[in-house]
Amino acid sequence: MAMRFDGKVAIVTGAGGGLGREHALALAARGAKVVVNDLGGARDGSGASASAAEAVVAEIVAAGGEAIANAASVTDFEAVKAMVAEATAKWGSVDILVNNAGVLRDKSFAKMEIADFQFVMDVHVMGAVNCTKAVWDGMRERNYGRIVMTTSSSGLYGNFGQANYAAAKMALVGFMQTLSIEGAKNNIRVNSLAPTAHTRMTEDLGAALPLEALGPELVTPGLLYLVSENAPTRCILGAGAGGFERAYVTLTQGVRIVGDDAPEQVEAQFEAISDRAGEIVPEMGAAQGMIELTKAQKAHA
Repeated sequence: MAMRFDGKVAIVTGAGGGLGREHALALAARGAKVVVNDLGGARDGSGASASAAEAVVAEIVAAGGEAIANAASVTDFEAVKAMVAEATAKWGSVDILVNNAGVLRDKSFAKMEIADFQFVMDVHVMGAVNCTKAVWDGMRERNYGRIVMTTSSSGLYGNFGQANYAAAKMALVGFMQTLSIEGAKNNIRVNSLAPTAHTRMTEDLGAALPLEALGPELVTPGLLYLVSENAPTRCILGAGAGGFERAYVTLTQGVRIVGDDAPEQVEAQFEAISDRAGEIVPEMGAAQGMIELTKAQKAHA
């Protein structure tokens, strides 16, 4: 059965080009009413123009879909609330939120200004927080919501010159982890998408990438699943070049070490501490404490 979004209302941030545009077009093609949000700034976040969002809306309307443009900055909570209010007034609800807006200000950490770190955190992290907060109560009231954070392999695994971007992208995974727990009773499913695609954000890397294989349209199928009726929750889905993978935050069983020589024993037994046999994917943060307390109890039995 074809995956459809008829009757659903979606907000896609950063949807004036690249991945966001593909997400918005695909959602609309499958029946969703779409708010195309894009500040219309440069890749580093400077400037603003509604023309990018309006162009995507024109594409959707020309194809027979429904969409409205919005040029709010995701860093402006009042503007974001107004965007959600407009969509709700026009279409009755917001069922899907795709937090896709982002910027790059790449430099090695030694050369990076604090302002560049702060700005990237503000757009990626607080932008997602602002948009999510603005739709959260409505989703809880209706007992339905699908939210996706856009994370990155840079955040999950690191990348030279992207300390600010990596920190922001990993923060979004932590945000997802807790929201998926808090939203479960109200059928709000929260996931993260880690895309690999050639867009304006990655154009400087062109010589190193097989661009013909990295179209953003090859990522969007994963996004559609993550916001569908049958979506999982708490999933980190990698997507790019037609490949799909799942990333996990895991925890080893570890070793219990106490005593005056504990520091030396941590060093001596670090290989055992790192042993991945019996590794788990914790359901919540308390799992670490439970593993540690269990070892302590066994030691005193």
